[in-house]
Amino acid sequence: MLLNMHIKNIALIDEIDISFEDKLNILTGETGAGKSIIIGSLGICLGGKFQKELLRDEEKDGLVELLFTVDSEEINNQLLDIDVDSGDEREILISRRLSPNGRTINRINDNTVTTSKLKEVAAILIDLHAQHEQQTLLKASKHMDILDKFGGDTILEKRNSVAKLYKEYVDIASKIRDNSMDEAERVKQVDYLKYRIDEIKNASLKEGEDEELESFYKKAVNSKEILATADNIYKLTGYNSQDSAADFIGRAVTLMGRLTDLDGDLAGTYTILQDVDGMLNDFNRELNQYMKDMEFDPQEFNRVEERLNQINSLKSKYGRTIPDIKNNLLSFETEYSKLLDYEDYMNELLDSFKEAEGRLKEECDQLTALRKDFAKELCQLIKNSLEELNFMSVEFDMEFNKLEKYSPSGNDDAFFVISTNVGEKMRPLYEVASGGELSRVMLAIKSCLAYADDTPTLIFDEIDVGISGRTAQKVAEKMSVIARKHQVICITHLPQIAAMADTHYVIEKNVENNKTITNIRKLTKAEEIHEIARLLGGAKITEATIFSAKEMKGLADREKLY
Repeated sequence: MLLNMHIKNIALIDEIDISFEDKLNILTGETGAGKSIIIGSLGICLGGKFQKELLRDEEKDGLVELLFTVDSEEINNQLLDIDVDSGDEREILISRRLSPNGRTINRINDNTVTTSKLKEVAAILIDLHAQHEQQTLLKASKHMDILDKFGGDTILEKRNSVAKLYKEYVDIASKIRDNSMDEAERVKQVDYLKYRIDEIKNASLKEGEDEELESFYKKAVNSKEILATADNIYKLTGYNSQDSAADFIGRAVTLMGRLTDLDGDLAGTYTILQDVDGMLNDFNRELNQYMKDMEFDPQEFNRVEERLNQINSLKSKYGRTIPDIKNNLLSFETEYSKLLDYEDYMNELLDSFKEAEGRLKEECDQLTALRKDFAKELCQLIKNSLEELNFMSVEFDMEFNKLEKYSPSGNDDAFFVISTNVGEKMRPLYEVASGGELSRVMLAIKSCLAYADDTPTLIFDEIDVGISGRTAQKVAEKMSVIARKHQVICITHLPQIAAMADTHYVIEKNVENNKTITNIRKLTKAEEIHEIARLLGGAKITEATIFSAKEMKGLADREKLY
């Protein structure tokens, strides 16, 4: 349920805070008072476009926040399935902030999220029916979406099965298309693959071989510089020069030995110096051996260079590493084997395609059968609901046709058909319904879907467009029935619907400090009567309109008892 809506710095709204109740919440107000801004802001927070032109003060952030309480365990589980936790308080706070630089920040509770994630969460918590939504009934492609939503998990599971089979079907068709070739092309491909396979196999590659060869090659290429530097180090540290480190340390050892004879306390220090002399001697011996081992065979160097060139050539063609090259070899061999047995391979693909198509057709037929069963139930419910909305002689059904091609959602082409007069032929809904009729049809559909799903909050923006009188009363009664199981928030201009409110709010436009500002406030019982009277009689409210408003409110209250 939507507990609270907070709007700041949006269009005519400086800052407002609205706390909603359960059941039927009605919003009314003068034309131009800002009702569309309220619904527009709500749509923004559900993932709609948030443009900086909406900012009232271009130097400040715009903000819309919606606070929901999650009363249903099923709704909570749906949120958990998409990694949204309502916490111990079972509350979800959705917010969207727009900065003057045009950057939008979306948050759910304490987490920053993408707009698509925000829409995903919003779809679970709220269903917004804006004025333009009834136009979706004029698109036949949307009718089956309505039916599938009514079918719930049963239809969803079957659609998922169809989608899985469709992917398999399309993948096989793609393989057939990609692998189709004439004999000349096949022979050319076979020769080309054989060349690649032979080139890799003849190289007899070993893992790690390239690294060893590169290390050897690097040393060989730099051997002259290495030997010159090592020889210089040997001269500086060895025993062949009177000015070397070894010569100086040797002299120091001799002198230290004499000094120790004179003072035995220096015996430990003498030992350290002897160790230094020994370590330097070991170092020079190993360095000398290293220089002797640095003699490279020119023939060995040429062999290494040629082998590295061969390996690097293969890397440039078949992979960055030797394991990559070997993996590609396996792919080439598989493709080569397939082309050698091309006819058998293509026949296997064609057999697999026919099998997949058969299973897909069977699953699509089952989906169609399920849809037709649900369509009978849904259309009867919609027909009953339309009769309750003052369609006297209405017939409502769904027509099914088969598409030539399959899709992830099956191969059905289904759309609603309607007849609003006795003896009138059933015709597609998108051809015959007027604006007022579309509003009532949409309300009828919403009421039927409301029982089929558990979306906690339904919002209607002027669902009453194009209707009046007795029909308006029927619409009011229908919305009251929906509100028994759902929180309903409705913007209306009709007194019949306003009278049915469990909680009534008025949207007002005032001038404060030479600025036009939109506000919203909850009405008292007396103020409700006054607002209904305004809707009944316009700007001039008389005792007669007050009496009519009281009577209308009393009738509405009694209607809700049944």
